[in-house]
This record gives sequence, C-alpha cells and structure tokens, in this order.
Amino acid sequence: MGDIVIVGSLNMDLIVRTPRIPAPGETILGTAFATAPGGKGANQAVAASRLGAPVKMIGRLGADDFGKTLRSMCSAVGVDTKFVADETEAATGVALISVDEQGQNSIIVVPGANGRVARRDVDTARDAIRDARVVVAQIEIPLDTVAYALHAARSAGALTILNPAPARALSREILRDVDILVPNETEAAQLTERAITDFDSAAQAAAALRELGAKRVVITMGDKGAVTVDENGQAARVAAYQVKTVDTTAAGDAFVGALAAALGRELDWETSLRMASAAGALAATKLGAQPSLPTRAEVEDFLLTAQVRSL
Repeated sequence: MGDIVIVGSLNMDLIVRTPRIPAPGETILGTAFATAPGGKGANQAVAASRLGAPVKMIGRLGADDFGKTLRSMCSAVGVDTKFVADETEAATGVALISVDEQGQNSIIVVPGANGRVARRDVDTARDAIRDARVVVAQIEIPLDTVAYALHAARSAGALTILNPAPARALSREILRDVDILVPNETEAAQLTERAITDFDSAAQAAAALRELGAKRVVITMGDKGAVTVDENGQAARVAAYQVKTVDTTAAGDAFVGALAAALGRELDWETSLRMASAAGALAATKLGAQPSLPTRAEVEDFLLTAQVRSL
C-alpha cells in the first residue's frame, strides 16, 4: 500500500447533545457533553490509518494540553505526526459542535494553530510528499498553503484529493492540481452557485467543477449517497447504505479518508467509492468524530451484508 499524506487541520471537538439546534438568541438545555479529537485533516488521517494505510500528517498544534492530547491520539492509531509542528503563538484549534436527536449537527470552528500552517511546513515534509501515493488536503488551513501542497504533490507524481471544506472560492490554478475534488452538496452548491436537489442537479454541479480544472468530482450527499463525474465527463451515482444515524459529524471525513486509503491500495474506482460510502455510513452510527471512524475489518464485514438505501 502506498503512503498517504494528509495536509490539514487538527482540532479538539467540544460536543453537546441537544434535542434540537437552537434558533438565534435562544437558550436550550443540552443532554450530554463530551470532548473528542477532530479537525478535518486529523479525521481523514485517522480514517485512512484505521483502514490500514500508512499515513503521515502535516499540520500545527498549539503548545497546550489539547495539542498534547491530539498528538498522542493520532500516534496511538498509527498516524505519523513527525511533520505536525508545535505552534507557540496560537492555541490548538477547537470545534464547537451541537448534535440534535436526528444526528444532524451545527459546527463552529476556531482555527487557532491551524491558521498558521504555512509553506515551510510543506517544505519540511518534501521527502514524505515525494514518496506518497496519495496526498489529501482540506481548507481548514490557509488556502495558499493548500495550493502549495497540492502543486508539490502533483509535481512529485502523487494522486491529489481536495476536500473543499469549508467552501471558499477556488481558482483554476488550484483546481488544475486536483485529481479528485470531494465537496458535499452544500459546498458544491456554494462553489458553483447552483441549487443541488437531486442526481441531475448534482451531476451538473460536478460537471461545472470539472470544467474549472478538477479531473474527477465526487459530491457527497449524506443519506442520498454521492454523485461522481469522471475524467471523461461520465456521471454516476454512488449508493448510500442503510444505517441508524447517531451523529453525522465525521461521515464526510470517513468517506474521504477511505477513498484515499482504497486508492492507495490501487483498488479500482468503483470499489474505492463503495468502501468510501460504507465508511461514511458506519461513521454516522457513532457519536464523535474520530471515535466513530471504522476499521478496515468493520468496513469489509459491513459490505458483506449492507443494504443499499432506497431513494
């Protein structure tokens, strides 16, 4: 299996269970509180590692208790944190997450040290990027750093995956270095200024993103599955699986991490997408971000009996 390099964020998630997401100005009582390791970069790194991939992480943590905890938790599941630097001038990033009784969530992220991930961090990890089969990035770190990392990865011959979350305008220069763009339906709608309500509208949005430079686009749509447009412009649906949803917080990260891990094993495109969809479904069955991410054995066992969700 080829190495996976993840360039991105590490956060401590502060999670509140609540009957419903409060309206602006409203105070309601929560039912439970927990802390859990998170951050889209770290989530995707842990997701790929639990699926058996050798993973190296590039990022920054504050020199505080949250930072120490996150580093040790990543290392405990096999993620190499050699290229995660200690930041002395900013705290570790945090995410404030409300999860309602239906498992839907509302998230506020305070970047902290993630906002200081810079080109020098990518340069420090040049050898790791050169040896990687897949390089994955998100946009919870500075966009300039993301663009620099993707270009370095493409120049080294790695497969590049960009999860454009949170959504922000992406230039053609960045997208030309993206082999696979993986937004969710909200992010894709923001990036294309198109309403996404079904397969056809998602396929049209994916095609529009391909025209901007990305070779392949996968739009994840929660319990509606995903829509992909390949390098030939062919659209296809990726099935969702039936599960009891508890918390969707890291389902998208599970999908991206699993896709990277499968492609790192040089599995074919359709098999890789099935594994990604299964990992995302399983992640939605547990509370928390990284605690919900499945192992390779769990994904493979799930696929033996999984039922496709009817639309």
